[in-house]
Amino acid sequence: MTRTERPVAPKVAVLMTCHNRRAQTLAALASLHGQTGLPPGTSLTVHLVDAGSTDGTGAAVRAAFPATDVVGAGPDVYWGTGTAMAAARADPGAHVLWLNDDVVLSANALAVLLHTAAPLRRASVVVGAMLSADGGRTTYGGYRLRPGRWRPPRLERVEPDPRRALACDSCNGNAVLVTRAARRALGDLDPAFPHRMGDSDYGLRARRAGIPVLLAPGHVGVCDDHPPFAPGTSRAPGITVRTALRRATSVREQPLGPWWRFCRRHFGVWSPLLFCSPYARTFVTAMWGRRSPAGGVPAPPPPSPVTTDHLPL
Repeated sequence: MTRTERPVAPKVAVLMTCHNRRAQTLAALASLHGQTGLPPGTSLTVHLVDAGSTDGTGAAVRAAFPATDVVGAGPDVYWGTGTAMAAARADPGAHVLWLNDDVVLSANALAVLLHTAAPLRRASVVVGAMLSADGGRTTYGGYRLRPGRWRPPRLERVEPDPRRALACDSCNGNAVLVTRAARRALGDLDPAFPHRMGDSDYGLRARRAGIPVLLAPGHVGVCDDHPPFAPGTSRAPGITVRTALRRATSVREQPLGPWWRFCRRHFGVWSPLLFCSPYARTFVTAMWGRRSPAGGVPAPPPPSPVTTDHLPL
């Protein structure tokens, strides 16, 4: 930048999807609107896809944050599709921030993400790590791809450094800033991934294209993860093998088509093994659970090669 040039005030389009989490969605938006330390003139637009909420989330958001662009959609719209719908309504010239509706941002979160991405005219994807509500552990964030000569590649979580940004290979999409230049190069989330895997795919595609994926310093917000044996999941205790496999292949977990596309796109000769891994794990877990004492929680089988939160193998 020459002496006569002035920094351009950043425009950030925030992309969100919600479903029946009114209190959490309002808390997320309140934390967003309470951001401090932003570059002068920073403008925020919020595009929220309300995916068939029946608890009044959309109306509550319109009342509390009337400038929010709230779009109604059916209950069959999940995070990936909803984020893509929100992106289609955003200014093409804006940087975008993916923000989960259950994230409470720290007061300087967006400033940290923007500073990590600087200079904003360059292509980069900046990931914000999440902290558990008890403050004890990292729940979501960035990942490095660990190749193995005799074993499948492994995505391993990167713990954030409190003072400096760290290079990553992929990410969870809870709070991710995609600069305008990166968005122009990569587009938005691939519609082939209606819920999970779209964020991990985006990070890996950025890495392949030579676009930096950076984990911002410290933690930028609070977001609890989900217990592995939660009711309604494929690993819930006491369910039949058939039910477990049906849940494992649902949109909420590891649908066959998108999962195969993800494996084939990123893992080469290891794709068949990695593709089968979550379903084999589900089968073993369900069988083990049926043999465990009544009411007991089965011990999980050995860990599988891919270890991201959005790839629950």
